[in-house]
Amino acid sequence: MAAAALAARGWGTGRTSLYGITKLLYKHKRILCQLPCKSSSQRRLFTNKNMTVELDNNTGVAVIKMQKPPVNSLSLEFLTEFAISMEKLEMDRECRGVILTSSIPNIFSAGLDITEMYGKSPEHMGEFWRSVQEMWLKLYGSSLVTIAAINGASPAGGCLMAMSCDYRIMADHPKYQIGLNETKLGIVAPFWFKDTITNTIGKRAAEHSLQLGLLYPAPEALRIGLVDRLVPQDKIMPTALSTMSEWLTIPDHARQITKAMMRKPTLDRLLTQRESDIQNFVNFISKDSIQKSLEMYMGMLKQTKS
Repeated sequence: MAAAALAARGWGTGRTSLYGITKLLYKHKRILCQLPCKSSSQRRLFTNKNMTVELDNNTGVAVIKMQKPPVNSLSLEFLTEFAISMEKLEMDRECRGVILTSSIPNIFSAGLDITEMYGKSPEHMGEFWRSVQEMWLKLYGSSLVTIAAINGASPAGGCLMAMSCDYRIMADHPKYQIGLNETKLGIVAPFWFKDTITNTIGKRAAEHSLQLGLLYPAPEALRIGLVDRLVPQDKIMPTALSTMSEWLTIPDHARQITKAMMRKPTLDRLLTQRESDIQNFVNFISKDSIQKSLEMYMGMLKQTKS
């Protein structure tokens, strides 16, 4: 009965995200657009300021490559662009799967852009946090097959992006780490970050990880289930493509309905508390003690760069 009801609402069509079914779509500021580049009839390439999106019409697989130097930090502009890109792919009938990766060496994504949270007005902070929510809703709630090809370090928000995908492949490199390390910055991960990591690695491991703000080397990330597979750096994309081919052998409608049953309760938790979550974030991040922590962290980063 439940499956039939979901199918009747469009879960099996592959054209509407799990989040999109709720009809609570966030109205993006269309400050950026995707510009089609010249390509073969089999491939469509779209260029943006902070990422490229290439869709192979033969396979139905799109590759999103983040390209925001130096570390793919998740700014308001980046997040808006990402949400628009995901929405376009969801609406494209040729697209069945998305591989998310980075074009910047040694970095998948360093997470949220600290400058969006430091010294800004409450209105700006609220707009920024809504864009973070939107990124997660679009990615975690996508009806497409989503694979993270983690080809570099992936702390904090970068880890959240990877966990939001259906499958995670990480480069086996001694310097690459992944995890939600917010507490080390004096920040508390919100409940939907907590829900995502709990759904990924289990409650006890998630509690330990969140309280200590742990960043896991690749082998440890594999051991606890934070990633699904380790491969050499040069095998990341070939492995992601072959894994995607395996996932796409499953009929779309069956996989999408199953994914909906698994993820919809977690998505609904944020959707029903979205405005209060934004207000809680703004109230918390605006505290003098938190602003001071962010200032110290930014100073430390400047020293490291110099």
